[in-house]
Amino acid sequence: MARPSPLDRVSDAVRNRLVSQVRATFNDSASGQQPVPPSDDALFERDSPIRMVHADVVGMMVGGVRGLLLQMLHPHALQGVLDFSNFRSDMHGRLRRTARFIAVTTFGHRDAAEEAVARVNRIHEQVSGTLPDGTPYSARDPRTLAWVHLAEALSFLDAYLAYVRPDMPRAEQDEYFCQFAVIARMLGADPVPVTRHEAETLLREFQRDLKGSAEAREIARLVLDAKPEAAPAAVQRAISTAAAERLPPFARAMLGVERPGLSALPARLATRTMGRTLRWAFRQN
Repeated sequence: MARPSPLDRVSDAVRNRLVSQVRATFNDSASGQQPVPPSDDALFERDSPIRMVHADVVGMMVGGVRGLLLQMLHPHALQGVLDFSNFRSDMHGRLRRTARFIAVTTFGHRDAAEEAVARVNRIHEQVSGTLPDGTPYSARDPRTLAWVHLAEALSFLDAYLAYVRPDMPRAEQDEYFCQFAVIARMLGADPVPVTRHEAETLLREFQRDLKGSAEAREIARLVLDAKPEAAPAAVQRAISTAAAERLPPFARAMLGVERPGLSALPARLATRTMGRTLRWAFRQN
């Protein structure tokens, strides 16, 4: 077997360092948390659309920020965050827990995925209250869960198409929604789209339920200005700018987020470069 060349050793060292930095960002290494090992007995087959979309780190970061901003436009989802979440003091922890849930339910053994869903459902049982106008809300409400899911699914796929695979066939995009619907239904969401057309139609229908507010705009600023642990500030700026650019115009208007101007061009370049670099580091085709 040929011995690795000095260039190979340098290349491997760079790869390992990048992988370690990403894992430190998405896993609570201080508590001994390890990355989710991909399983052949997961809810979804290897190389299926949901696993390809959710495997791209940068696409998921851009999509995750976009999705969170959209979610905060639903008064019930927003109030649950305001009343029960430590989002302001531990934003990184919240985002990390969301990322881990996605990883476990997408790549982990189906038993681990089902346990993760059951845990979230138990937490949601405790989340209920009233809006400022006295309207009751519950984190177990199927329509609120449907909006949370829709915002995530549309955003993850949008970022993947924009920054990873713009020529992804429409049939695979439909399969992505069909697969992600499995998790949404386990969480109690309804209605749940199973094609891209259904998702886009549902987005238009949901717009009448959405509302811009001072609280939603505050969270948008917190999210876009966040500085996650172990992530360089320049990386976060690029991700935030890319996410703001990918928001639907109606959402930017409701959140008071301006469409990036000239700053969008370097952000796009930086985001694409980061994506290619991390796919190289993780040896993804």
